[in-house]
Amino acid sequence: MRPLRSFARSEAYLARAERTIPLGTQTFSKSRTQYPHGVSPYFIQRAQGSRAWDVDGNEYIDFVNSLASVTLGYNDSDVTAAVREQLADGVIFSLPHPIEAEVAELICEMVPCAEMVRFGKNGSDATSGAIRLARAYTGRDRVAVCGYHGWQDWYIGSTARHRGVPQATRDLTHSFAYNDLAALERLLEQHRGQFAAVIVEPTNVVAPAPGFLEGLKTLAHRHGALLVFDETITGFRFANGGAQELYGVTPDLATFGKGLANGYPVSAVVGRRDVMRLMEEIFFSFTFGGEALSLAAAKATLQKLRREPVVQTLRARGQAIKEGAERIVRECGLEDAFSVSGDPTWSFLNIRDARGATSFEIKTLWMQEILQRGILSVGTHNVSYAHSEADVRQLLAVYAEVLPMIGRALDTGTLRQSLRCDVLVPLFKVR
Repeated sequence: MRPLRSFARSEAYLARAERTIPLGTQTFSKSRTQYPHGVSPYFIQRAQGSRAWDVDGNEYIDFVNSLASVTLGYNDSDVTAAVREQLADGVIFSLPHPIEAEVAELICEMVPCAEMVRFGKNGSDATSGAIRLARAYTGRDRVAVCGYHGWQDWYIGSTARHRGVPQATRDLTHSFAYNDLAALERLLEQHRGQFAAVIVEPTNVVAPAPGFLEGLKTLAHRHGALLVFDETITGFRFANGGAQELYGVTPDLATFGKGLANGYPVSAVVGRRDVMRLMEEIFFSFTFGGEALSLAAAKATLQKLRREPVVQTLRARGQAIKEGAERIVRECGLEDAFSVSGDPTWSFLNIRDARGATSFEIKTLWMQEILQRGILSVGTHNVSYAHSEADVRQLLAVYAEVLPMIGRALDTGTLRQSLRCDVLVPLFKVR
């Protein structure tokens, strides 16, 4: 029996951090709400390539990759060199730096819908900017949403995490189900002539049904609304030009973040020139919008995407993970509890209630065991260019060990007794 990993320093840091930081971190998805206490790390000390080391010295193959923001791998040599070179000249200035235009030009060359570009820092900046732009362009207020679009009032008010959002704001946002064009059409008809935009993640847990993305564009335009693709995750991951390039559907506006700069904080609103020109009239302006280190990282990242087989490698590694995980689930007879879905570059190990156990009980045991074996994941496989074939083999070897263990616990009704921690409690469902 392998010795149990210690997370003592992580837990001590968490207790310290929670005295001055709500939840002990800046991001819900990195907090103790997502990682079961007593069997999880809470603080990472360093990372390189596909690997991360927590403050207790435990090593992991990282399949979270900073919430899918790292596409090339941690501390990519080309990106780090570009940032160091820019740092010698400065970080932020009293006037724009030429790199703003250089990165904007690269994006316009790579992304089908991009004729003009404005930068933000987070995905929420970009999606909120796109919605304000759509409202200004159409003179309308209502928005139809499908997917997760960030923390700002206009979107988060439509979720269970709406505390603090005015009811008047919440009333303007309407959710519809993915791959359900009829549901969107009912919304648009119910408030005819009032929708400014239809904003969607072009894909997430499941792929778009044939004609779904095309239908979104047709319906939006028929009702005088703009189509916005939230490509915060899919951009520069699914294809160099994002999901819109992969699926051949060009939206009016699109938003990017995460992988745009291999983890450096920058996002972008891009789109049709006639719409983007209104950026001169609405207010979308940041002191750090043109921060040069992140733009240097973005420039190096985009150039590497064009120069090397990054996306092809992500797809190859991700496809091996999907096929291998599906085979293990099938061989273990666990199709009632587990399934695999999503794009190879961003796939999901879906967990369901099964055999008297809840999905969160099963997920907690799964996380307890994979973390002990050096795999960092919360149920997604966010692949990076740095992941090797050996990393994929190791992940699948862990699954081949852990999933049968979970199957035995389910069959014998001993899953709860197998836990060395409390069961995770869901925060809220974003997709």
